[in-house]
Amino acid sequence: MSIAANTFQKINQLPEGLVFTYKDVLSDTNQTEAVIKALNRMAQAGTIGKLAKGKFYKPEDSPFGPLKPSMYEVLKDLLVKDGKRVGYFTGTSVQNELGLTTQVSKTIEIGRNEVSPALIRGFYSIAFLRQYNPITKASIPLLQILDAIRTMKQLPDTAPEDVVLRLKSLVADLDENKQARMVQLSKKYPPSTRALLGAFIDELGKDEMALELLDSLNPVTKYNLPGARKVLTCAQKWNIL
Repeated sequence: MSIAANTFQKINQLPEGLVFTYKDVLSDTNQTEAVIKALNRMAQAGTIGKLAKGKFYKPEDSPFGPLKPSMYEVLKDLLVKDGKRVGYFTGTSVQNELGLTTQVSKTIEIGRNEVSPALIRGFYSIAFLRQYNPITKASIPLLQILDAIRTMKQLPDTAPEDVVLRLKSLVADLDENKQARMVQLSKKYPPSTRALLGAFIDELGKDEMALELLDSLNPVTKYNLPGARKVLTCAQKWNIL
């Protein structure tokens, strides 16, 4: 069997929608160059899709034609490395999922401990946000909410007080252990984020957690967080304007 035929056979065995490299279909390292050439010829012929140099995907068939791979599949190497989670989706795409905005951004933001310059990957523009907390599967939903609190003033299509109320409800929906974990994670966020989280926790009656956050803040610093005073009875206590 020729190298091209063998490569095609291996691709047929891959799941539809999978993003792969030549290594995923390589049988013999001595055939690396030939396999890469075969993949590029298949991409030019439209048999497979090409995202970027060295990255291909097996299109998923649908009644409307071939489908592009999922966002996670396209960007998975930026999110997971050697089986360990190193990144997570954040920004507008997540704010939309959390019910904070109706905006749809052309740029996908990824939170990572180590950031890189912005890049283009296939049909996505990627920007990176530095995250100073460890990134784990369990912490990601909490970090996404904290990121949303930090950037709440960047949501022009939603009334500020509605953003505050929705953020408060997201925190309220967490169990007490997750709320306590969020308090710890927030210590690596700006003071304004801790102040608003503290106001939420305070109004939920979690006095010890609220005091821990209050003690982490400068008592004379004021925080300009539009909409908060309209809907939070304890905003003044947290120096929220």
